[in-house]
Amino acid sequence: MSYSNYPSSTSNQPAEPPKDNRKLIYGILIAALVGTWGYIIYDKNKSGEKINQLTTQYTAADSSRSAVEAEYNDALSRMDSLTGSNTKLSGDLAARKNEIDSLKANIKTELSKKNADLGKAKSMIKELNGKITDLLAQVEQLKQENQTLTVANTDLTNQRDTLTAQKTRVQQTLDTTEAQRSHIQDVGSTLHASNINIAAIDIKGSGKEKVVTKANKTDVFRISFDLDENRIAPSGGKELYVCVTGPDGHPITIPANGSGTFQTREEGEKVFTNKLNVQYEQGKRMPVSFDWKPETGKYQTGNYKIEIYQNGYKIGEGTKALKKGGLFS
Repeated sequence: MSYSNYPSSTSNQPAEPPKDNRKLIYGILIAALVGTWGYIIYDKNKSGEKINQLTTQYTAADSSRSAVEAEYNDALSRMDSLTGSNTKLSGDLAARKNEIDSLKANIKTELSKKNADLGKAKSMIKELNGKITDLLAQVEQLKQENQTLTVANTDLTNQRDTLTAQKTRVQQTLDTTEAQRSHIQDVGSTLHASNINIAAIDIKGSGKEKVVTKANKTDVFRISFDLDENRIAPSGGKELYVCVTGPDGHPITIPANGSGTFQTREEGEKVFTNKLNVQYEQGKRMPVSFDWKPETGKYQTGNYKIEIYQNGYKIGEGTKALKKGGLFS
């Protein structure tokens, strides 16, 4: 038979009832749940703070962007006012405006980016404003200079108008004087006939000539006169018109000898009987003589008037009376 120090499983001592662990488990679960909710609440608070922080940052960034855009629009407004009142810029000003346009395009490109570099944009806008200010100053200076030039131009225009008016008056005076001088020279250069003589000539069969007074004895009129010396009339050819008026008061024309009409200065158009061309020498007396006879070869009795014209003016006049012939003339 063997012996052991361990109690026998078949001992008669009563068994202890099992322990109830549910409370412990529930406690652990509740603690875990409370911890979970605490973490969730904490995390939510942290997330809210981050969202608020991001919102604040976004609002600040958006505000900064808006401020930069407002500053840019302000610069554009200044530029618009410049180009509106100065639609045409030339030379150096046009080159400066091209620089401004290029800078505007760069600013617009930068601001159109989602993640725009606002610092860079602000720097460019500052440069833009500086260029616009310089351009405005130059344009204003040009305006002042233009106003000064406008006043000076107005003065010059007034002076020019005054001088033009004076020149017109002087020219009118000169024209009047020239017209008067020309008229005086024209009249002064007109020749004058003196020593006018009209002789009735009877030409015999032998050719011998005899001065007569009877109409039936007259073969030709011999008209003679002197062209007086004239220091104004230039040397050269002169046209003389001779007008013969018969005893009946009618002008006598001889178409076969080239009779016609000419224009006088004071009497209008006039019929001439004969036209002479003479070569006059300035400042010298010149004798002129020619024969004239009627187309029929017969003379009427009565008074014949002979007028001499040159340069449209009458320069001499004479008359010749022919008597009626007797029975035995």
